[in-house]
Amino acid sequence: MLSLGALSFASPWLLAAALAVPALWWLLRVTPPPPRRFDFPAIRLLFGLTSAQQTAQSAPLWLILLRLALIVLVILGASGPAWHRDNVVTQGPWLMVVDTGWSAGKYWPQRRQKLMQFIAAAERDHQPVALLPTTTADGSALAVSGPLPADQARSIAEALQPQPWPGDRQQALKVLSALPHGRAMRVIWISDGLDDGDAAALAEGLQTYGRLEIALPAPENRGEIMLPPSTGSAETEIRLLRPAGGSAQKGVLRALDDQGRSLGLLDIDWPAGATTSTVSPRWPSELRNRVARLVIDGEDNAAATVLLDGGWSRHAVGLVDDGGNDRIPLLDDLFYGDRAVSSFAEVRRGSVETLLQRPLSMIILPDHGALTEANRVLLHRWVEAGGTLLRFAGPELAGNPDDLLPVRLRVNERLLGGSLSWAEPLKVAPMPDNSPFAGLAIPTDLTVSAQILAEPDLTLADKTWAKLVDGTPLVTGAALGKGWLVLVHTTAWPGWSNLALSGLFPEMLHRLLDRSQGVAPSAGDRPLPALAQLDGFGHLIAPRPAAEAWPAGASPRSLGAHHPPGYYGAAGLRRAINLAPTLDPLKPLVLPAGAVLLDLAAGDRDRDLLPWCLGLALLLLLIDLLVLTGLRRTAALLLLGLLAAPASQAADDVAAALDTRLAYVLTGDSAADDISRQGLAALSRQVVRRTTALLAEPAGVDLDRDELSVYPLLYWPLTAGQQPLKAAATARLNDFLRHGGLLLIDSRDGGGTPASLLRNLTRGIDIPPLSVVDERHVLAKSFYLLHDFPGRVTGAGLYAEQGGDSGHDFVSPVLIGGNDYAAAWALDRQGEPLFPAIPGGEAQRETAIRVGVNLVIYALTGSYKADQVHVPAILERMHR
Repeated sequence: MLSLGALSFASPWLLAAALAVPALWWLLRVTPPPPRRFDFPAIRLLFGLTSAQQTAQSAPLWLILLRLALIVLVILGASGPAWHRDNVVTQGPWLMVVDTGWSAGKYWPQRRQKLMQFIAAAERDHQPVALLPTTTADGSALAVSGPLPADQARSIAEALQPQPWPGDRQQALKVLSALPHGRAMRVIWISDGLDDGDAAALAEGLQTYGRLEIALPAPENRGEIMLPPSTGSAETEIRLLRPAGGSAQKGVLRALDDQGRSLGLLDIDWPAGATTSTVSPRWPSELRNRVARLVIDGEDNAAATVLLDGGWSRHAVGLVDDGGNDRIPLLDDLFYGDRAVSSFAEVRRGSVETLLQRPLSMIILPDHGALTEANRVLLHRWVEAGGTLLRFAGPELAGNPDDLLPVRLRVNERLLGGSLSWAEPLKVAPMPDNSPFAGLAIPTDLTVSAQILAEPDLTLADKTWAKLVDGTPLVTGAALGKGWLVLVHTTAWPGWSNLALSGLFPEMLHRLLDRSQGVAPSAGDRPLPALAQLDGFGHLIAPRPAAEAWPAGASPRSLGAHHPPGYYGAAGLRRAINLAPTLDPLKPLVLPAGAVLLDLAAGDRDRDLLPWCLGLALLLLLIDLLVLTGLRRTAALLLLGLLAAPASQAADDVAAALDTRLAYVLTGDSAADDISRQGLAALSRQVVRRTTALLAEPAGVDLDRDELSVYPLLYWPLTAGQQPLKAAATARLNDFLRHGGLLLIDSRDGGGTPASLLRNLTRGIDIPPLSVVDERHVLAKSFYLLHDFPGRVTGAGLYAEQGGDSGHDFVSPVLIGGNDYAAAWALDRQGEPLFPAIPGGEAQRETAIRVGVNLVIYALTGSYKADQVHVPAILERMHR
């Protein structure tokens, strides 16, 4: 690279071609001007005359200068010129510190772009670069990379990613001591804008190396975090925090299930000056129990994502009530069962038939006579399907045993108690290790004075979950199908035992309820293996190699590469470890004295002159062609008109017209726009690799000003806070659709966007009546044979025009989906997927790529595959 102050050339050796300009001057001078024609009848007398001597007339000076200017512009454009409006010349290495902790996930593309701009500036100054991130992905110690040549520093910077734990600024300050002092450096800190207590010390240490420049996001963009929701019996509350109070703002909290599908949206209101906001969802238990993850739209960091396990779910428990009016509260089994589970579960009362009409996790059956045959059959089927039936012993059960018991009961010696059997009531022994109650503390005053005995057999020990000190079972359990049969061998009221009056009783019921749903495991003394983890953008991914098992009894205070936030345990029994509760109170960074503030959101102030050079060269070439054809007046008018238009815009339009490329709508959300660009770029490469179509890099278009007719396919992702289109943009888009363009609207939420919101955003667009695309639609066979149309997520159908329209050659001008297609296609610089495909993984991603290929072929070729001539070939492929 050659740098001449504010002007630089990426390929300066190409400027040597300018040495040929004098020879071109001589060559252009002998080019004759275009001939002038006159009507002169007497000229026929000269026909047939020839002259042996010919004299060339020199071309006009203005035409020679025009062609020389065209050649010089081509040479300058090929040399990669750029104009740097913020040109700072330094005489020493550049030191760049980058915050890569959890809060860097928001606007990470802008942070990385700013870092690349600084490295490019250092390369122009021929200065080495030293890089220091505040985290490492594998948990290794922090280290300064460099000083290195700019190209090597660029490779390291491209690999940096935000991590889902706090950065270690204190350790970063220690490793700075490896750099030599006393040498002038340009010091840049790309900060997250938060003060973790060590920010002032790090800034002071950096200022010892030179003037400190800090690139900060705007105060309102410094990250929001969300604490796990309350799970008590009162109304559920979700608390959100931000580092600094600002203007009143709105936000959206999204609830997702285990498959990443959107279950609901909640509005977030930030009052002016507030640093705390509270959201109170009012969901029915069936919906609440499906929620596995809560995320704040647009935050893209691990602290704005809350993972939920069984501790969040409020399970439904049924109490079998025969409706009798003779119940005495303090002597009733249902009274104590209701009081025990109401603090952590939703309690429903009714008959067996009534209770089983809605989903239940556990049914408590008191000792109230024999079951009818119909009720016995219903309960048997329900337990086999995965329910937990909890029964309490008593005189009625002893005389009417059935097959819904985990053990066989003794009929003759059913009761123990009184002075003839026990000298005094017996206490409860410690819980066996194979019991779901393992680890629960036994109250010292808990005693049992009567119980129903189990018939001894070889399996009784394995079925005993709690026992008395004499070894007789107190609680037994056995599996039935996918569910469990559990029997407490004493009553649920204080007649035979004071178990119902102890604190152990609700803890035992809570353990049984957790077991029925496979949630919230009790680790005991066993570590929990890593099941899944969050990345720096708050996405759930497979555990990285550095992730280790969660230690038994550990408190989630210090998270890092070895213990990242995520799920630990097993697929059926998992524990959620979240980042936000471990963070210190959020405080905005105070700018140190003497530091220079840089705006992180400010775009690149460097101007690439290549489009200008090539655009002007194309214009001059067009004028030259018009001159040669004799259209001088037209050429003069065209020259005057084009001089008033930006040459770069003309170059962009010409480039778009000459190359086939996909386009995406610029939404104003930089993160969404970056995903669209990366997704369409990766899809274009796949189309080139798999088909004969040739696609250039995709383009972002502004519906208010850009020409759309040169693009075959326009991808429009919907983002939070989008406003309806202006009248001019709507008219431009309708013209695009009427003349053969294809618009793909993607709500990106798995189908959770309300129809009213979609209608509001697309108001005025000529959208025909739509229906779900199935395997019979031409889109399902335009290249690959498809049966469904997934993206990064599934759950939303893809909609196209009903039956086609002859005005569009039976091609739907609008497609509407919600499976986040661009995120499924997007790849990073190393060719790795940026986002996980949920729930199908890489097989789902391959199908999503095939969906994209079919979309492109459909946009380029229309409905030709609907022609009957293709039916035999398609049928043959379907039979393979």
